[in-house]
Amino acid sequence: MAQTPRLEMRGIGKEFYGARVLKDVTFTLGQGQVLSLVGENGAGKSTLMNILFGMPVIFATGGFEGEIYLDGEKVDITSPEEAMELGIGMVHQEFMLLPGFTITENIKLNRELTKESWLGKAFDSSLSWLENLTKESRVGKAFTSSLRRLGELNRSLSNKIFGSSLRWLDVPAMRDDARTSMDSIGLSIDEMLPVRGLPVGHMQFVEIARELDKKKIRLLVLDEPTAVLTESDAERLLEAIKLLIAKGISIIFISHRLDEVMKISDKIVVLRDGELVSETTPDQTSIDKLAELMVGRKVEGSESQGRPLSSLSEDIILEVRELAVDMPGETVQSVTLNVRRGEVLGIGGLAGQGKIGIANGIMGLFPSRGSVKLNGEPLNLNDPRASLDAGLAFVSEDRRGTGLLLDDSIEFNIAGTAIQIQNKFMTPGPLSVLDKKAMTAHAREMIRDLDVRCTGPRQLARRLSGGNQQKVCVARAITLEPTLLLVSEPTRGIDIGAKKLILDRLVKLNREQGLTIIMTSSELAELRLVCDRIAIICRGKLEGILSPQDSDRDFGLMMAGEYHRFHGKEAV
Repeated sequence: MAQTPRLEMRGIGKEFYGARVLKDVTFTLGQGQVLSLVGENGAGKSTLMNILFGMPVIFATGGFEGEIYLDGEKVDITSPEEAMELGIGMVHQEFMLLPGFTITENIKLNRELTKESWLGKAFDSSLSWLENLTKESRVGKAFTSSLRRLGELNRSLSNKIFGSSLRWLDVPAMRDDARTSMDSIGLSIDEMLPVRGLPVGHMQFVEIARELDKKKIRLLVLDEPTAVLTESDAERLLEAIKLLIAKGISIIFISHRLDEVMKISDKIVVLRDGELVSETTPDQTSIDKLAELMVGRKVEGSESQGRPLSSLSEDIILEVRELAVDMPGETVQSVTLNVRRGEVLGIGGLAGQGKIGIANGIMGLFPSRGSVKLNGEPLNLNDPRASLDAGLAFVSEDRRGTGLLLDDSIEFNIAGTAIQIQNKFMTPGPLSVLDKKAMTAHAREMIRDLDVRCTGPRQLARRLSGGNQQKVCVARAITLEPTLLLVSEPTRGIDIGAKKLILDRLVKLNREQGLTIIMTSSELAELRLVCDRIAIICRGKLEGILSPQDSDRDFGLMMAGEYHRFHGKEAV
């Protein structure tokens, strides 16, 4: 007898504002299996999972077509609360954390552990004593009855206001639970740190730890869980997934990293333009075939475009001396390096070692110390406006928190910084006003060049898929026509076709316009593809600089901080 599927989604369809984003999607997932959902950005993956999780945006826009079955029973999921009650957990592509709360508080939110307080014990003891003292007399019985009603009223009001009568949070027990979940995925930072200020890689692990802490979980959706992780952290996460499926938990795994998909999946479902175009298994397909199915065309590979050291200019455009940055989780201790004019310099390293902090510090987004010179002129640290005025532009790794104005249009997100800093898209003359026609025309050009999947320049940034939001961030930086461009995780959460498009665009800007680029990425393969030199950061310091053609062994040793012990020399 065939086992009942853990999940069946039958004939799922969805429209947003007149645009069909899903059409008749049907698939099944077995118990204790991993189903990978792949497709380009805008293919409908996140929308499909939002339907499964009962996200409010689905029902605020007309609901959906089709049926959902969980362990053979039809379910109507109209809210995330209902989904969680049914044992469905979801780690969203965009973080769902409360920045002002600690890691423990985020993990235990709505599942807080409590213990009885001395106030509650004292109240109950006093009530019992008074009942015994007055129980013999008629007046005493009436008084006792009043006390009893008062106690019931106290508990009723306390339950409504505080959730439990005169009880305290059991913080040590909650910390123990949080620590257990964090340790299971290798997150070694203090569980009482505030979430605000953590690097995005650590936030991703907190999201996953929160789901692992749930006791009744039977289906877990992971939406791009490794997009912000280094290769070693991603491997650790894949091992954690294997532990979950061994317990009978089913996993829906959404990822653009096709090597991970091939490694972890029992079944692979490919979406394209809102339709299911293939349902296959790892032994029936290949990475090349999956890429072709996703984009509807063959995706050609690329050789490394890095240039030999001898061909690079000796002119130094950026001098960084003893830079220290206080970015939580990505602290920079002391980094000194030179950036050559016209090169693409990569910055790599493991998560939490400080690589993300360098660009954020130079741009003034976190407290910094040291010396930075651009074209020989000192750059004011801790002043984002000064960095922009000097000709720097930045694509942040945190597109929603730092990179975008989510409730503004695509065109204003692309042009807004240039309007404010450079007075672009403004009419000439003493009564300068916004030239909306010029702004819209430029936005249309950027949308076309970067293949932003949208309804038009006036669509709100919030309504774009994650990858298309990232493209808008890149477009905004390009619009500034900077002297030097810093890009941090520029292809995070972007599908294989769009990833190549953005990397090729960065290389084109460098080769044809001579733009100097500093590119920070957790994807070593990306850095080796487009960079001329790659600086590796370890323990908040520069471990060394390698060529893209250097061996995997040297990159691994340098990321582990062991390069100098093995080679006994500096890498430059």
